[in-house]
Amino acid sequence: MSTTTKKELIERIADQTQQKRATVKKTVQAFLDNVIEELSKGNRLEFRDFGVFEIKERAARVAQNPKTLERVKVPAKRTVKFKIGRLMKESLDPEDIAPVRSAGSAGSAGSAAARSADD
Repeated sequence: MSTTTKKELIERIADQTQQKRATVKKTVQAFLDNVIEELSKGNRLEFRDFGVFEIKERAARVAQNPKTLERVKVPAKRTVKFKIGRLMKESLDPEDIAPVRSAGSAGSAGSAAARSADD
């Protein structure tokens, strides 16, 4: 797996759309700026079939340092949650789209052993 940078994405979009890189760069940056602005206002962003970005409030809590066992107060904070959309999910894991089965059916350990024996 590799990382695609914003620059690489801009170049790819410019090539696909026959737009100047500078134009695509401004458009992509404006899009990202607007996403940040909307999320900072607490708004939910929904891109049909792609996914949903929303702000989640994380409550203040007490954590423990595993080395020293010291208790530390962690303040409340806001974080971004992304829920994957249908088309993205299908493109990432096409096999996972099969109907969900109950816990006692074909998903049990015995069935898994039987399936692997058949392979």
